[in-house]
Amino acid sequence: MKKARTFTSQFKREVIEELLSEITGPAQLCRRYNLSSGLLYHWKKQYVRGRFNNEPTQEAAMLDRINALEKVVGRLTLEMSF
Repeated sequence: MKKARTFTSQFKREVIEELLSEITGPAQLCRRYNLSSGLLYHWKKQYVRGRFNNEPTQEAAMLDRINALEKVVGRLTLEMSF
């Protein structure tokens, strides 16, 4: 059985920045680095949220904040129902 490959945050960031620059298309990147398209788009979502030592986009930061607040509201709602 093959061992799963691991990639550094630096590598992931470079691949996604190349994707976002639109110099190279997603299919070309997948072929060049032997990646699945699903993995490439998963990394893109992580990049947008700032997971690779980069600044998150404003939209992603706001979505993370909304998710955190929704969790707090849900927890408080459950506490109040008892």
